[in-house]
Amino acid sequence: MSSHNVDRVSLVFCIFFAQAYALLPPPCDSEIYCTGELLRRVQTAKLFNDDKHFVDMKLLASPDVVLEAFHNLTFGVQNQTITSSILKDFLTRFFDAPGKEFETWTPADWHEQPQFLSKIKDPKLYNWAVDLHRLWKSLGRKITMDVKDHPELYSQIYTPNPVIVPGGRFRELYYWDSYWIINGLLLSEMTDTAQGMINNFLYLVDRYGFVPNGGRIYYERRSQPPFLTVMVRDYFRATKDINFLKKAVPALEREYNFWMQNRSIIVEVDGNKHILNHYNVQIGQPRPESYTDDLDLAEHMSEVEKERLFVELKAGAESGWDFSSRWFGGNKDSNNATLKDIYTSSFVPTDLNALMCLNEHTLAQFHHELGNDAAAQHYSKAYNNRLKAVEAVLWNSEKGVWFDYSLQTNSSNFAFYPSNLAPLWAHCFNHSDMQLRAFEYLKDSGALNYPHGVPTSLHNSGEQWDMPNAWSPLQQMLIQAP
Repeated sequence: MSSHNVDRVSLVFCIFFAQAYALLPPPCDSEIYCTGELLRRVQTAKLFNDDKHFVDMKLLASPDVVLEAFHNLTFGVQNQTITSSILKDFLTRFFDAPGKEFETWTPADWHEQPQFLSKIKDPKLYNWAVDLHRLWKSLGRKITMDVKDHPELYSQIYTPNPVIVPGGRFRELYYWDSYWIINGLLLSEMTDTAQGMINNFLYLVDRYGFVPNGGRIYYERRSQPPFLTVMVRDYFRATKDINFLKKAVPALEREYNFWMQNRSIIVEVDGNKHILNHYNVQIGQPRPESYTDDLDLAEHMSEVEKERLFVELKAGAESGWDFSSRWFGGNKDSNNATLKDIYTSSFVPTDLNALMCLNEHTLAQFHHELGNDAAAQHYSKAYNNRLKAVEAVLWNSEKGVWFDYSLQTNSSNFAFYPSNLAPLWAHCFNHSDMQLRAFEYLKDSGALNYPHGVPTSLHNSGEQWDMPNAWSPLQQMLIQAP
């Protein structure tokens, strides 16, 4: 595509954004945790080292009382600075520290010696595995009933079963992280805890129609890579619990429909139209948990560009790759672009579509297992259509691998990312020579020449999903590829 055409495409995007942003909703409806003057004042005062601290605090009074008190505090000083000490006093009166939404809990199904430990012969690896197994006890969380009874006082989303959290600043469940947590729980023979976590996700689908990014209301309008169907698959393989499978399938179908209705796009290649998926979160405000980061990044931008940036940052967060040169686009080469040039929704990702392909195949298998022949045929047809779409749009026969597809340039992004091989992990390919050629691509890329794993990219942009970092989910996908 010529540079003139690229400029024209970008202009169309800008016009679209200018028309659409006035209608965009906030991250959630809370005028304390997601939008409004209180959020803006507190976050821009930078009272805490991490913006997430404030939006995880519990209210000590009803939202209406807190907002009225804040209005009285700021009345007549809208354009003036409120001192940090006044804001701190206000927070002390009306908020409690994060973490008060949990009660002490230890997984009842944890035990000292799961079988997998006996298979590890190397003493150092054995001790490391023992330490990892013990982490289940320290990372377990149970949400208090007060969150259920008084949800207006918390940013925490209530779920009925205890969870394993990632740790650190992440005090709540997260969607795609939990796929690997659940696999670890199954390896540790903690099937009750694993089932409880999956039941939480089914509960969230019943409530929202999809699984939010994480267990906070400021995440409730964006998701993450849809791993729930694969979680259920792995749990069913470990337990053969057919009754649980029957219970889970309706929610899995509802989540699948959400992605097809809200995160799908038609791509035309060589005169043929294909339905694929992308990340797309139409929320035109800063992320509450990273409020000042987003504002600082948007400094000196026009209002239209700011809102475009905020939309694309949330789509990047939905991808799980937050953030990466993988999503850099616009009129700039990705090697010269920065996070300001993020255009996540303008890419058709290989790994997302490989995962959707795997979900379609798995749903077909589930319905076959349950004797639902018509539904099994429906998902088998969707799977076969996906195979054709992935090959037509994402497969590059010259280089012998799959690439993300840019909707701005109508071309592939030829940069190396481990996700380029995700269709192997998902078994989302039709021809055996694709498998061989993709392995040759991996060897020729130079990405195997690093002693501590395959890097997330070969471009050092300063973002955490780029060189020199190597993220464990991507290593597992590469290792488990056939």
